[in-house]
Amino acid sequence: MPEETPLDDLVSGAAQDAGGWLGALRVALVATSGEGVVVRWNQGAQELLGYAPPEVLGRHISDLLHPGADRSLGRSLWETAATGRGVMGTVTAWHRDGRPLELEIWACPVPDRRQGAAAVLVFAADAHAARRIRGSSAVWDGLFARSPVGIAVLDTELRFLQVNPALETMNGLSEAAHVGRRLAEVLPEVNAGEMEAAMHRVLETGEPVLDRRRTGRTPADPERDRVWSCSYVRVQDPGGRPIGVIASLLDITAQQRDHTEAEAGRRRLALLSEASSRLGDSLDLERTAQELADLAVPQLADAVTVDVLDSLARGDEPGMGLTGGTDLRRLGKAPLTGSPVTRILAPLGRTLTFPPTAPYTQALADRQPFLIARLDAETVAPASRHTPKPAQLLDTGVHSFLMMPLVARDTVLGIATFYRTGPAGPFGSDDVTLAGELAARTAISIDNARLYLHEHETAVVLQRSMLPQHVTPPPGIEIAHRYLPASDVNEVGGDWYDVLPLSGGRAALLIGDVMGHGIAAAAVMGRLSATVRALARLDMPPTALLHQMEAALADLTEPMLATFLYVVCDPATGRCTVTRAGHPPPAVAEPDGVVRLVATPPGVPLGVGGITFTTTEITLPPGSVLVLYTDGLIEARSRDIDDRLRELTGLLSEPQQPLDHLCDTLIAHLVPASADDDIALLAARIGTNSPSLGGR
Repeated sequence: MPEETPLDDLVSGAAQDAGGWLGALRVALVATSGEGVVVRWNQGAQELLGYAPPEVLGRHISDLLHPGADRSLGRSLWETAATGRGVMGTVTAWHRDGRPLELEIWACPVPDRRQGAAAVLVFAADAHAARRIRGSSAVWDGLFARSPVGIAVLDTELRFLQVNPALETMNGLSEAAHVGRRLAEVLPEVNAGEMEAAMHRVLETGEPVLDRRRTGRTPADPERDRVWSCSYVRVQDPGGRPIGVIASLLDITAQQRDHTEAEAGRRRLALLSEASSRLGDSLDLERTAQELADLAVPQLADAVTVDVLDSLARGDEPGMGLTGGTDLRRLGKAPLTGSPVTRILAPLGRTLTFPPTAPYTQALADRQPFLIARLDAETVAPASRHTPKPAQLLDTGVHSFLMMPLVARDTVLGIATFYRTGPAGPFGSDDVTLAGELAARTAISIDNARLYLHEHETAVVLQRSMLPQHVTPPPGIEIAHRYLPASDVNEVGGDWYDVLPLSGGRAALLIGDVMGHGIAAAAVMGRLSATVRALARLDMPPTALLHQMEAALADLTEPMLATFLYVVCDPATGRCTVTRAGHPPPAVAEPDGVVRLVATPPGVPLGVGGITFTTTEITLPPGSVLVLYTDGLIEARSRDIDDRLRELTGLLSEPQQPLDHLCDTLIAHLVPASADDDIALLAARIGTNSPSLGGR
């Protein structure tokens, strides 16, 4: 026969195993005889009231009451024993250390086999603790039943013990379908393994887990993935033993979607901001096309190509129509290496010909995006009639395809094509919008590049056409000249030079610079050049000639300024008259190696008005070299102008060298890179016996 378990241990063990508030409450067990004499006093009673068993056994239970307490307890106990009914109530007991202690008691009669009379079994607990625990339990019950947050209680084997109504709704399953089963059994289409691993850690460490994401589908919404924020807390008994886990779940699908969309929106804005700076930074067709491809990979697509009309790539105007098909030049491609997709696609620089029925031609003709959200054998069949490339792309994993025409100022310029191969989903409406924004910015930049090339070429042609085509100096003067247009269309325009024969064997050496750029400056330069040629034939004095030039500028609709340097030379005597209107001073290199800048009043630019111009007379030894130039030769970013002038004069230390070589030396040393401004240069050797002509 098994050994009988003591009553005290049974009570204590039952309370702990019960869990909940009862397991957390210290309960005293007291037994009295029918007359109210204490006959049993357990360890819990000693811990609650402080008396050891020998101090209370044999005493009447009423002796333990506080002196001010109701003494009717004894009578209630007698009535309990006599009638067989249980009683509940609150009394104030006298703690052994002399302080009152409010108790809640539960008393019930039990038969006493030894005495044959009814005995009374009394359970007592601290009243304040009992009320606190009962209140907590009530709060828990209310929270569990009415909370909009899903709540589940699981045992140490992670089997559901209880779920609240909110969780039943979330999962689309009743509580009965949960109880006794694990998460993976109840919801196989969520990441149950990851969630259970987190709960095991909570059971082992006691550290709660907060905001662990559960994703997947439930019977409540079997057609869509949802996201829940899950938190797990360990439940333990008074002894610290883990007895389960409480899980709370909040459906955050909408918030997660909003967050994802907001993040995607921020990425799109960042990409567009970068595109605005990078795509608008260049006026080169190839660079602009490649910038678009580089920007879009991998943020929008896994591979991108950019093709422009072949006529545009050749520098011609875009074609008139697409009825006969189209020729496209591939100017952008990303990634350039390491991608199975781009290995199939045509390389950079290749010209591709598409018939009128090809998707590329149709997309250009319609000026609308061409989207195949989900690429498969059926969708690529029409294009496969023209080329095997679509089927090959499908084999490499391309699952979504988008073509976006490049249209600017109502002109079709080309097309950008986007491919997706990775885990990202198919191109959607947001992707089409983003691709359209990138394509629009690219098209504007390409069109600006086209217009830039056209205007630059026009300005250069106009500029060169207005420069003197045949410069014939008089006997005794040898000349060489150079003209370099600026690399930027905005800098091309108003620099010019000329050599004009005058009476008496003299010659006028002149150089000027219209302030301004582009075609307008070139046109004004041409007007001033023609004016000077006409006035010089009249042998007009230099100062009067400059005033007439000012009058010509004053006739313009828009005010313009120009710097001007006019030197009249007599090669027989070496005498020169120098007149400046805000232009850099001429440099002189004498045969003995002395180099200097001619000291002459600088004057102010033509067009300012109200200024009296002055002349300076100098005499040059035979064989001296006079150098006239525009500011593009000596101005440089982050360099002092005086340093640049010293550099110029230092290069003139060998005046006996050929003038062509001298001009080339000045250009090579002072302008090593592409010019930021127009440069005009005129070199003249005065007093020579064998004149020659050089220049280009």
